[in-house]
Amino acid sequence: MNILERYHAMEYGPAPEARTEADAWLAGRDFGKALFIDGGWKAASGGKTFETSEPSSGKLLAKISDAGAADIDAAVAAATKALPKWSASSGYQRAKVLYAIGRAMQRHQRLFAVLESIDNGKPIRESRDIDVPLAIRHFIHHAGWAQALDMDFSGHKGVGVVGQIIPWNFPLLMLAWKIAPALAAGCTVVLKPAEFTPLTAILFAEICERAGVPKGVVNIVQGGPEAGVAIVNHPGIQKIAFTGSSEVGKIIRKATAGSGKKLSLELGGKSAFIVFEDADLDSAVEGLVDGIWFNQGQVCCAGSRLLVQEGIADALIAKVKVRMSRLRVGSPLDKNTDIGPLVDGTQLDRVKGLVAEGARQGAVCWQPDAVLPSSGYYHLPTLATGVSPANILAQEEVFGPVLATMTFRNTEEAIELANNTRYGLAASVWSENINLALHVAPQLKAGVVWVNGTNMFDAACGFGGYRESGFGREGGREGMFEYLSVKLPLGPVIKPATSSAQPVEQSDGGAIDRTAKLFIGGKQVRPDGNYSLAIATAKGKLAGEVGLGSRKDIRDAVAAARACKAWPEATAYNRSQVLYYLAENLSGRTGEFTARLTELTGANAKAAREEVEQSIERLFLYAGLADKYEGRVHQPPARAVTLALHEPVGVVGIVAPDSAPLLGLISLIAPALAMGNTVVAVPSEKYPLLATDLYQVIEYSDVPAGAINIVTGRTAELAGVLAKHDDVDGLWLFADADTCSKAEADSVGNLKRVWTGNGRSLDWTSDEAAGDAMLRRAVEVKNVWVPYGD
Repeated sequence: MNILERYHAMEYGPAPEARTEADAWLAGRDFGKALFIDGGWKAASGGKTFETSEPSSGKLLAKISDAGAADIDAAVAAATKALPKWSASSGYQRAKVLYAIGRAMQRHQRLFAVLESIDNGKPIRESRDIDVPLAIRHFIHHAGWAQALDMDFSGHKGVGVVGQIIPWNFPLLMLAWKIAPALAAGCTVVLKPAEFTPLTAILFAEICERAGVPKGVVNIVQGGPEAGVAIVNHPGIQKIAFTGSSEVGKIIRKATAGSGKKLSLELGGKSAFIVFEDADLDSAVEGLVDGIWFNQGQVCCAGSRLLVQEGIADALIAKVKVRMSRLRVGSPLDKNTDIGPLVDGTQLDRVKGLVAEGARQGAVCWQPDAVLPSSGYYHLPTLATGVSPANILAQEEVFGPVLATMTFRNTEEAIELANNTRYGLAASVWSENINLALHVAPQLKAGVVWVNGTNMFDAACGFGGYRESGFGREGGREGMFEYLSVKLPLGPVIKPATSSAQPVEQSDGGAIDRTAKLFIGGKQVRPDGNYSLAIATAKGKLAGEVGLGSRKDIRDAVAAARACKAWPEATAYNRSQVLYYLAENLSGRTGEFTARLTELTGANAKAAREEVEQSIERLFLYAGLADKYEGRVHQPPARAVTLALHEPVGVVGIVAPDSAPLLGLISLIAPALAMGNTVVAVPSEKYPLLATDLYQVIEYSDVPAGAINIVTGRTAELAGVLAKHDDVDGLWLFADADTCSKAEADSVGNLKRVWTGNGRSLDWTSDEAAGDAMLRRAVEVKNVWVPYGD
């Protein structure tokens, strides 16, 4: 066979990567002492170990120390002891350590790559050319953030001791994504790698020893579920960073509810790979290979749903099948291998089970005619056609080399299909019409969108999801915020509302009853239950009554907020103008609102007027910022630009406190509106008449119907309904500690973004309770990658 024939046949001889150094490292290490705590190597206190095996053969690689709760206590104690000195060190000092880690990793990058492929099963080309270089890039990139911290994040400090739990699909890269920003921020770390893939984390700990990382700053504890649970529940940890399945992410969200711990979750995905009829099909096929068969499909952002326009579907599928038939399945240490083994037998069984169920539900599953290796956890690349949107292969994360295919007729249908998932991590859009691609990208509910490309990552560009793909970002400026905190000025402790209705003395005279209604969909409506709540003046007399909102009223308000397209689709300038109108119309009724505040709260006229005027000022502030709080353009070391777009969170539930009842409500509603969110607000339970008095102000200010909805009633009850409502995307809650804790726990249904005061109000009069700190919570950051060049 001549060279040309070999080229067309794609037949290559083996090209194995040498594993001598890796085997020598394995043979020379005592894995019975694999816990790296306080700068030293320790055995698990209980003497337990677990086994890690080679996915390509099933052979035992090592028996690793299995940390228990006592070991986590020791690691947290070491991190706590090291924290004051490390956080007080200069940015330059931390930068030198981060840079030293990156340089030491560069000197040992081939060993890292071979160990990763042996332990995980991914092809050596991927670990050598992608995972390890990108991990190094993160440490060197974040050395710069360490030194620029005071300049770029003024007033922010490291959050403290951080617990980090990483998965097995990118063991070293996920470690870098977690540890690098934490160290740059001045935090100390307790990190638990996955049981399946502990080796490169152990080698990394050795690098920390050589690079001069101070004792206790980085602690790496190998272990299983017991260690993970101990980290999540440990009272000495101020933040949890988790990458893994959505199911476990929900468990962690519930476990940390009410603890005050900062939380970031990077979870599963079911990413759409959208191919329009004008796309370069050959390029799209190569992108698809990278999108779904990279790392055997064991990628949270894998392009596992191929959405192809009907007119080109047959041609594209034919090309995909030809390309699949040429994918080489084999040893991960062979440089010609495209697809290695899955990580473990349990994962292989899971993938097989999902493929079988998908076929039972009507999918046609095709695989190339290829022979699998005789040992190891291998699965052939699989193409599922005839997949309905409800098929398990279109809805569930397979986490294997399985591609589900559906067709669409037009752009609107493509977007609808792409968003027909509970996940929202990533998407790819393929079109030679850049106008079309950039029209589609903002409409996709995904944290990352690649245009004519896929699986592009960089330390300068944030990564993270929407919906049940989690919250928070890793990488870039937004990733740094995850490890920083800013102290907002606290207000009073919020006490639970009394369970029984308080007697209210009837006011003098025979005034006509004027029970205030709810405000839903731009209209004043009666509460569904037709009950009302008596509101007292500061002197205990009846000031009026308001509707007692219920679960049904919240549902109606959320539906109205979701149906309001005019507000999120309005330009930032238009939103700015409407907020100015609100301020203008509230200003015209300053005397009326001053009198109402005095009547209800007992504040003197001067203090009441100051609250009204500061509320007007807040509206002016956010009106001015609506078209100025913008995203960024990143220039990663690739032929691409990354547009970090600010997008509204969506429907935001807001539960306002009793303290500063007008200013507090305005300070929460205004930033959410400024960024294009629609709002369902529950005003102060004690002083709701201040909110009902706003109805006319809203009606006179050109606010689109459904942009602002107000439901009066019992704070705890309505907060619970908002927390459980899966069509609410975010919840801002200032209530008693128990209500806040329950709301966080109840938010797991759709993993909505929850911000609570943990039982405290804020000092709403302070400048720190306004501006950037609020706007950052009102947006999601979507990174859109746009490659350029021939």
